[in-house]
Amino acid sequence: MKVIDSHTIGEPTRIVIEGGPDLGNGPLCERAAKLNAHHDHIRRAVCLEPRGHDAVVGGLLVEPYEADCDAGIIFFNNRSTLGMCIHGTIGLIATLRHMGRLSTSFCRIDTPAGVVTAEVDGNKVSVTNVACYRTHKNLSIAVPGYGTITGDIAWGGNWFFLINSQGPAIADSTARELTLFAELIRKALIDAGISAIDGREIDHIELFWPPSDSKIADSCNFVLCPGGAYDRSPCGTGLSAKLACLAADGELEPGELWRQASILGQVFEGSYQLLEDCKISPRVTGEAWITGESTYHFDANDPFAYGMV
Repeated sequence: MKVIDSHTIGEPTRIVIEGGPDLGNGPLCERAAKLNAHHDHIRRAVCLEPRGHDAVVGGLLVEPYEADCDAGIIFFNNRSTLGMCIHGTIGLIATLRHMGRLSTSFCRIDTPAGVVTAEVDGNKVSVTNVACYRTHKNLSIAVPGYGTITGDIAWGGNWFFLINSQGPAIADSTARELTLFAELIRKALIDAGISAIDGREIDHIELFWPPSDSKIADSCNFVLCPGGAYDRSPCGTGLSAKLACLAADGELEPGELWRQASILGQVFEGSYQLLEDCKISPRVTGEAWITGESTYHFDANDPFAYGMV
């Protein structure tokens, strides 16, 4: 198996470019389900120790289902497949360019969540995400040790529970405290039977605080991902969910720029256009860098050939 590694302002992406399983030629959501059900060893081999670690997001590069797309991608992390991943898409574009597969500055990418587009300007990549929207505003839950916490539920390509200025303040030094707080919130949502549309799990928890420097960013965030790792980038799908909330509240106009800082102080820029049914089309801009290429070997006698579960 061959992979190419990159990072998107701190968050790693690992794209499998050769040696992946044959998932057929159906829609990407169906192929993602096949990957989950029958080839989970691929995800484990890429994301788990000894080759990976909790923060690694992997992607399987496949042929697209939609005829007008340039590539297809199925993202996954240390827990399962993901509907969409914008930092990973930015890393994918850097990978395609590194491979010589990017012939123009514009491309269409097929994902399990739908088709997204990417525009390249030097090292910057702008991703136009799938349609995003908010489903709940000011939903209150009881969180042990913190009392009542209020947040919104929104779709940004993944499902998010978004919380403003509650819990520990966001700083690199408080990452563990923030992780524990976000884990309590996710458990409280499950215990209360609160889910997204069609009973789907709200698997991303996103915390917001005012930025340390308002000249650089409009807010800073901390995003706990489904497998218990936090996003080192400002999280593109999380920013998309944030933009959906800002649009619904009338706090950000279409086309107006929102700068979202990560726990590392790095910034994604976001804006949106209005769609029908109170949905938005978010556009997120960030940068990625190639960090290496690897060929994986699998020895039948290696007890951890496919990851340490």
